[in-house]
Amino acid sequence: MEANAEISSKTSLNGYVMTGGSGNQSYAKNSSYQRDVADATKLLIQNAVSEHLNPRNFPGLETFYVADLGCSVGPNTFIAVQNIIDAVKLRYQISNDKIPEFQVLFNDHTQNDFNTLFKSLPLNGEYYASGVPGSFHSNLFPRASLHFVHTSYSLQWLSCVPKEIITKNKGRVYHIGAGEEVTNAYARQHAADFANFLQARAREVVPGGLMVIVLPSRPNGVPHSRVSFNILNGIFSSTFADLAKKGMIDEEKLDTFNLPIYATSPQELEATIKHNGCFSIEKIECLPKITTKDVPHVVSLGTRAITEGLIKEHFGEEILDGLFEHFTNKLLESLKDIESGLRVNLFLLLKRKDEDTSTF
Repeated sequence: MEANAEISSKTSLNGYVMTGGSGNQSYAKNSSYQRDVADATKLLIQNAVSEHLNPRNFPGLETFYVADLGCSVGPNTFIAVQNIIDAVKLRYQISNDKIPEFQVLFNDHTQNDFNTLFKSLPLNGEYYASGVPGSFHSNLFPRASLHFVHTSYSLQWLSCVPKEIITKNKGRVYHIGAGEEVTNAYARQHAADFANFLQARAREVVPGGLMVIVLPSRPNGVPHSRVSFNILNGIFSSTFADLAKKGMIDEEKLDTFNLPIYATSPQELEATIKHNGCFSIEKIECLPKITTKDVPHVVSLGTRAITEGLIKEHFGEEILDGLFEHFTNKLLESLKDIESGLRVNLFLLLKRKDEDTSTF
């Protein structure tokens, strides 16, 4: 069983964080699509808790621990957390068990803007809140301490760009259009990262505890190029190439920059989960289609809020305005391509098997 293997040392220490603060270009102001995704999971989370969480598995429980991994700066994390707490409270009421107190652990990389996160924390008194900095590809919490783990729109991020593609993906910043060798390198990196993620959670989640994973995906057997998530990133990649041709970006810098994200398939996820062996797959399905119109400047602002830190670190701040102005124009020209792609968000419910976690 792979859960006893040593966690890879390739995990990024600093990670990739969203634009902080609450300004017009912040993630807090430009993550409406991710909020729609959080809203779309509400009923699924209610059903998951109702059908798969048994309070009798935690006799005499005083505190129920919830972790949101990749929380960023809000407000989406608060929506997800409230959905979980409401569902757990209802489950305890139905089973006539005493409702425990709730401790919510908000996790993201050390560079995340936790100040903005906690400034906007809801003051409803329904749970205690703590921040936990660090990479979720490694251990973050004490052994067998978590009852519910949630992560949304975070696990598409890789811990690092696959080293073998640095010299094989020149002129691009993503794997779309780069050929099978580059795409396979991305797939292998994502599988390794997901294996590390599961290994860490196997140690931390109590037997009978639940984990919900929501992430952009592609259907089994469907080419990467047909998925809207990848089409969008392909257009973003071509934006960099255009600026390099105009002399606005140094070509050598472009050749060493790649987006560390990957849209996996259910089949790929299932293979890693089964190899880990510590979790049962209780549900794996696509979220209901989110009916949002692709407005170019809104999509561009959202992309900037997600990638600005990465781009600034590699190219410098001076290219940002020109880059995203050009990206907005390219989106306007490519709306039909984006809207014709498959928009898939995967909901995955895992349950920790009844095994001794002390060996991890």
